[in-house]
Amino acid sequence: MSGEWVGFVAATLTTLAFVPQALKTLRTRDTKGISLGMYLVFTVGLCFWLAYGIVLHSWPMIVSNIITLVLALLILGLKLRHG
Repeated sequence: MSGEWVGFVAATLTTLAFVPQALKTLRTRDTKGISLGMYLVFTVGLCFWLAYGIVLHSWPMIVSNIITLVLALLILGLKLRHG
């Protein structure tokens, strides 16, 4: 198994782990239990991981971080809108 496949497996698992919570938050619009500070830092961190993946030309990092970044931005938007 090449390093690229290990990256794809890791990226898939960590992105999939984030999806159920993101879907629940998007469905219920309940953001009371979410820390605004944590999501701001998390979203900025995703931007840097995406940039790093682009620099390395690492498709696992690029694709997984784009997906997770979109979900995180949606949740962050709900948090800012609904508190």
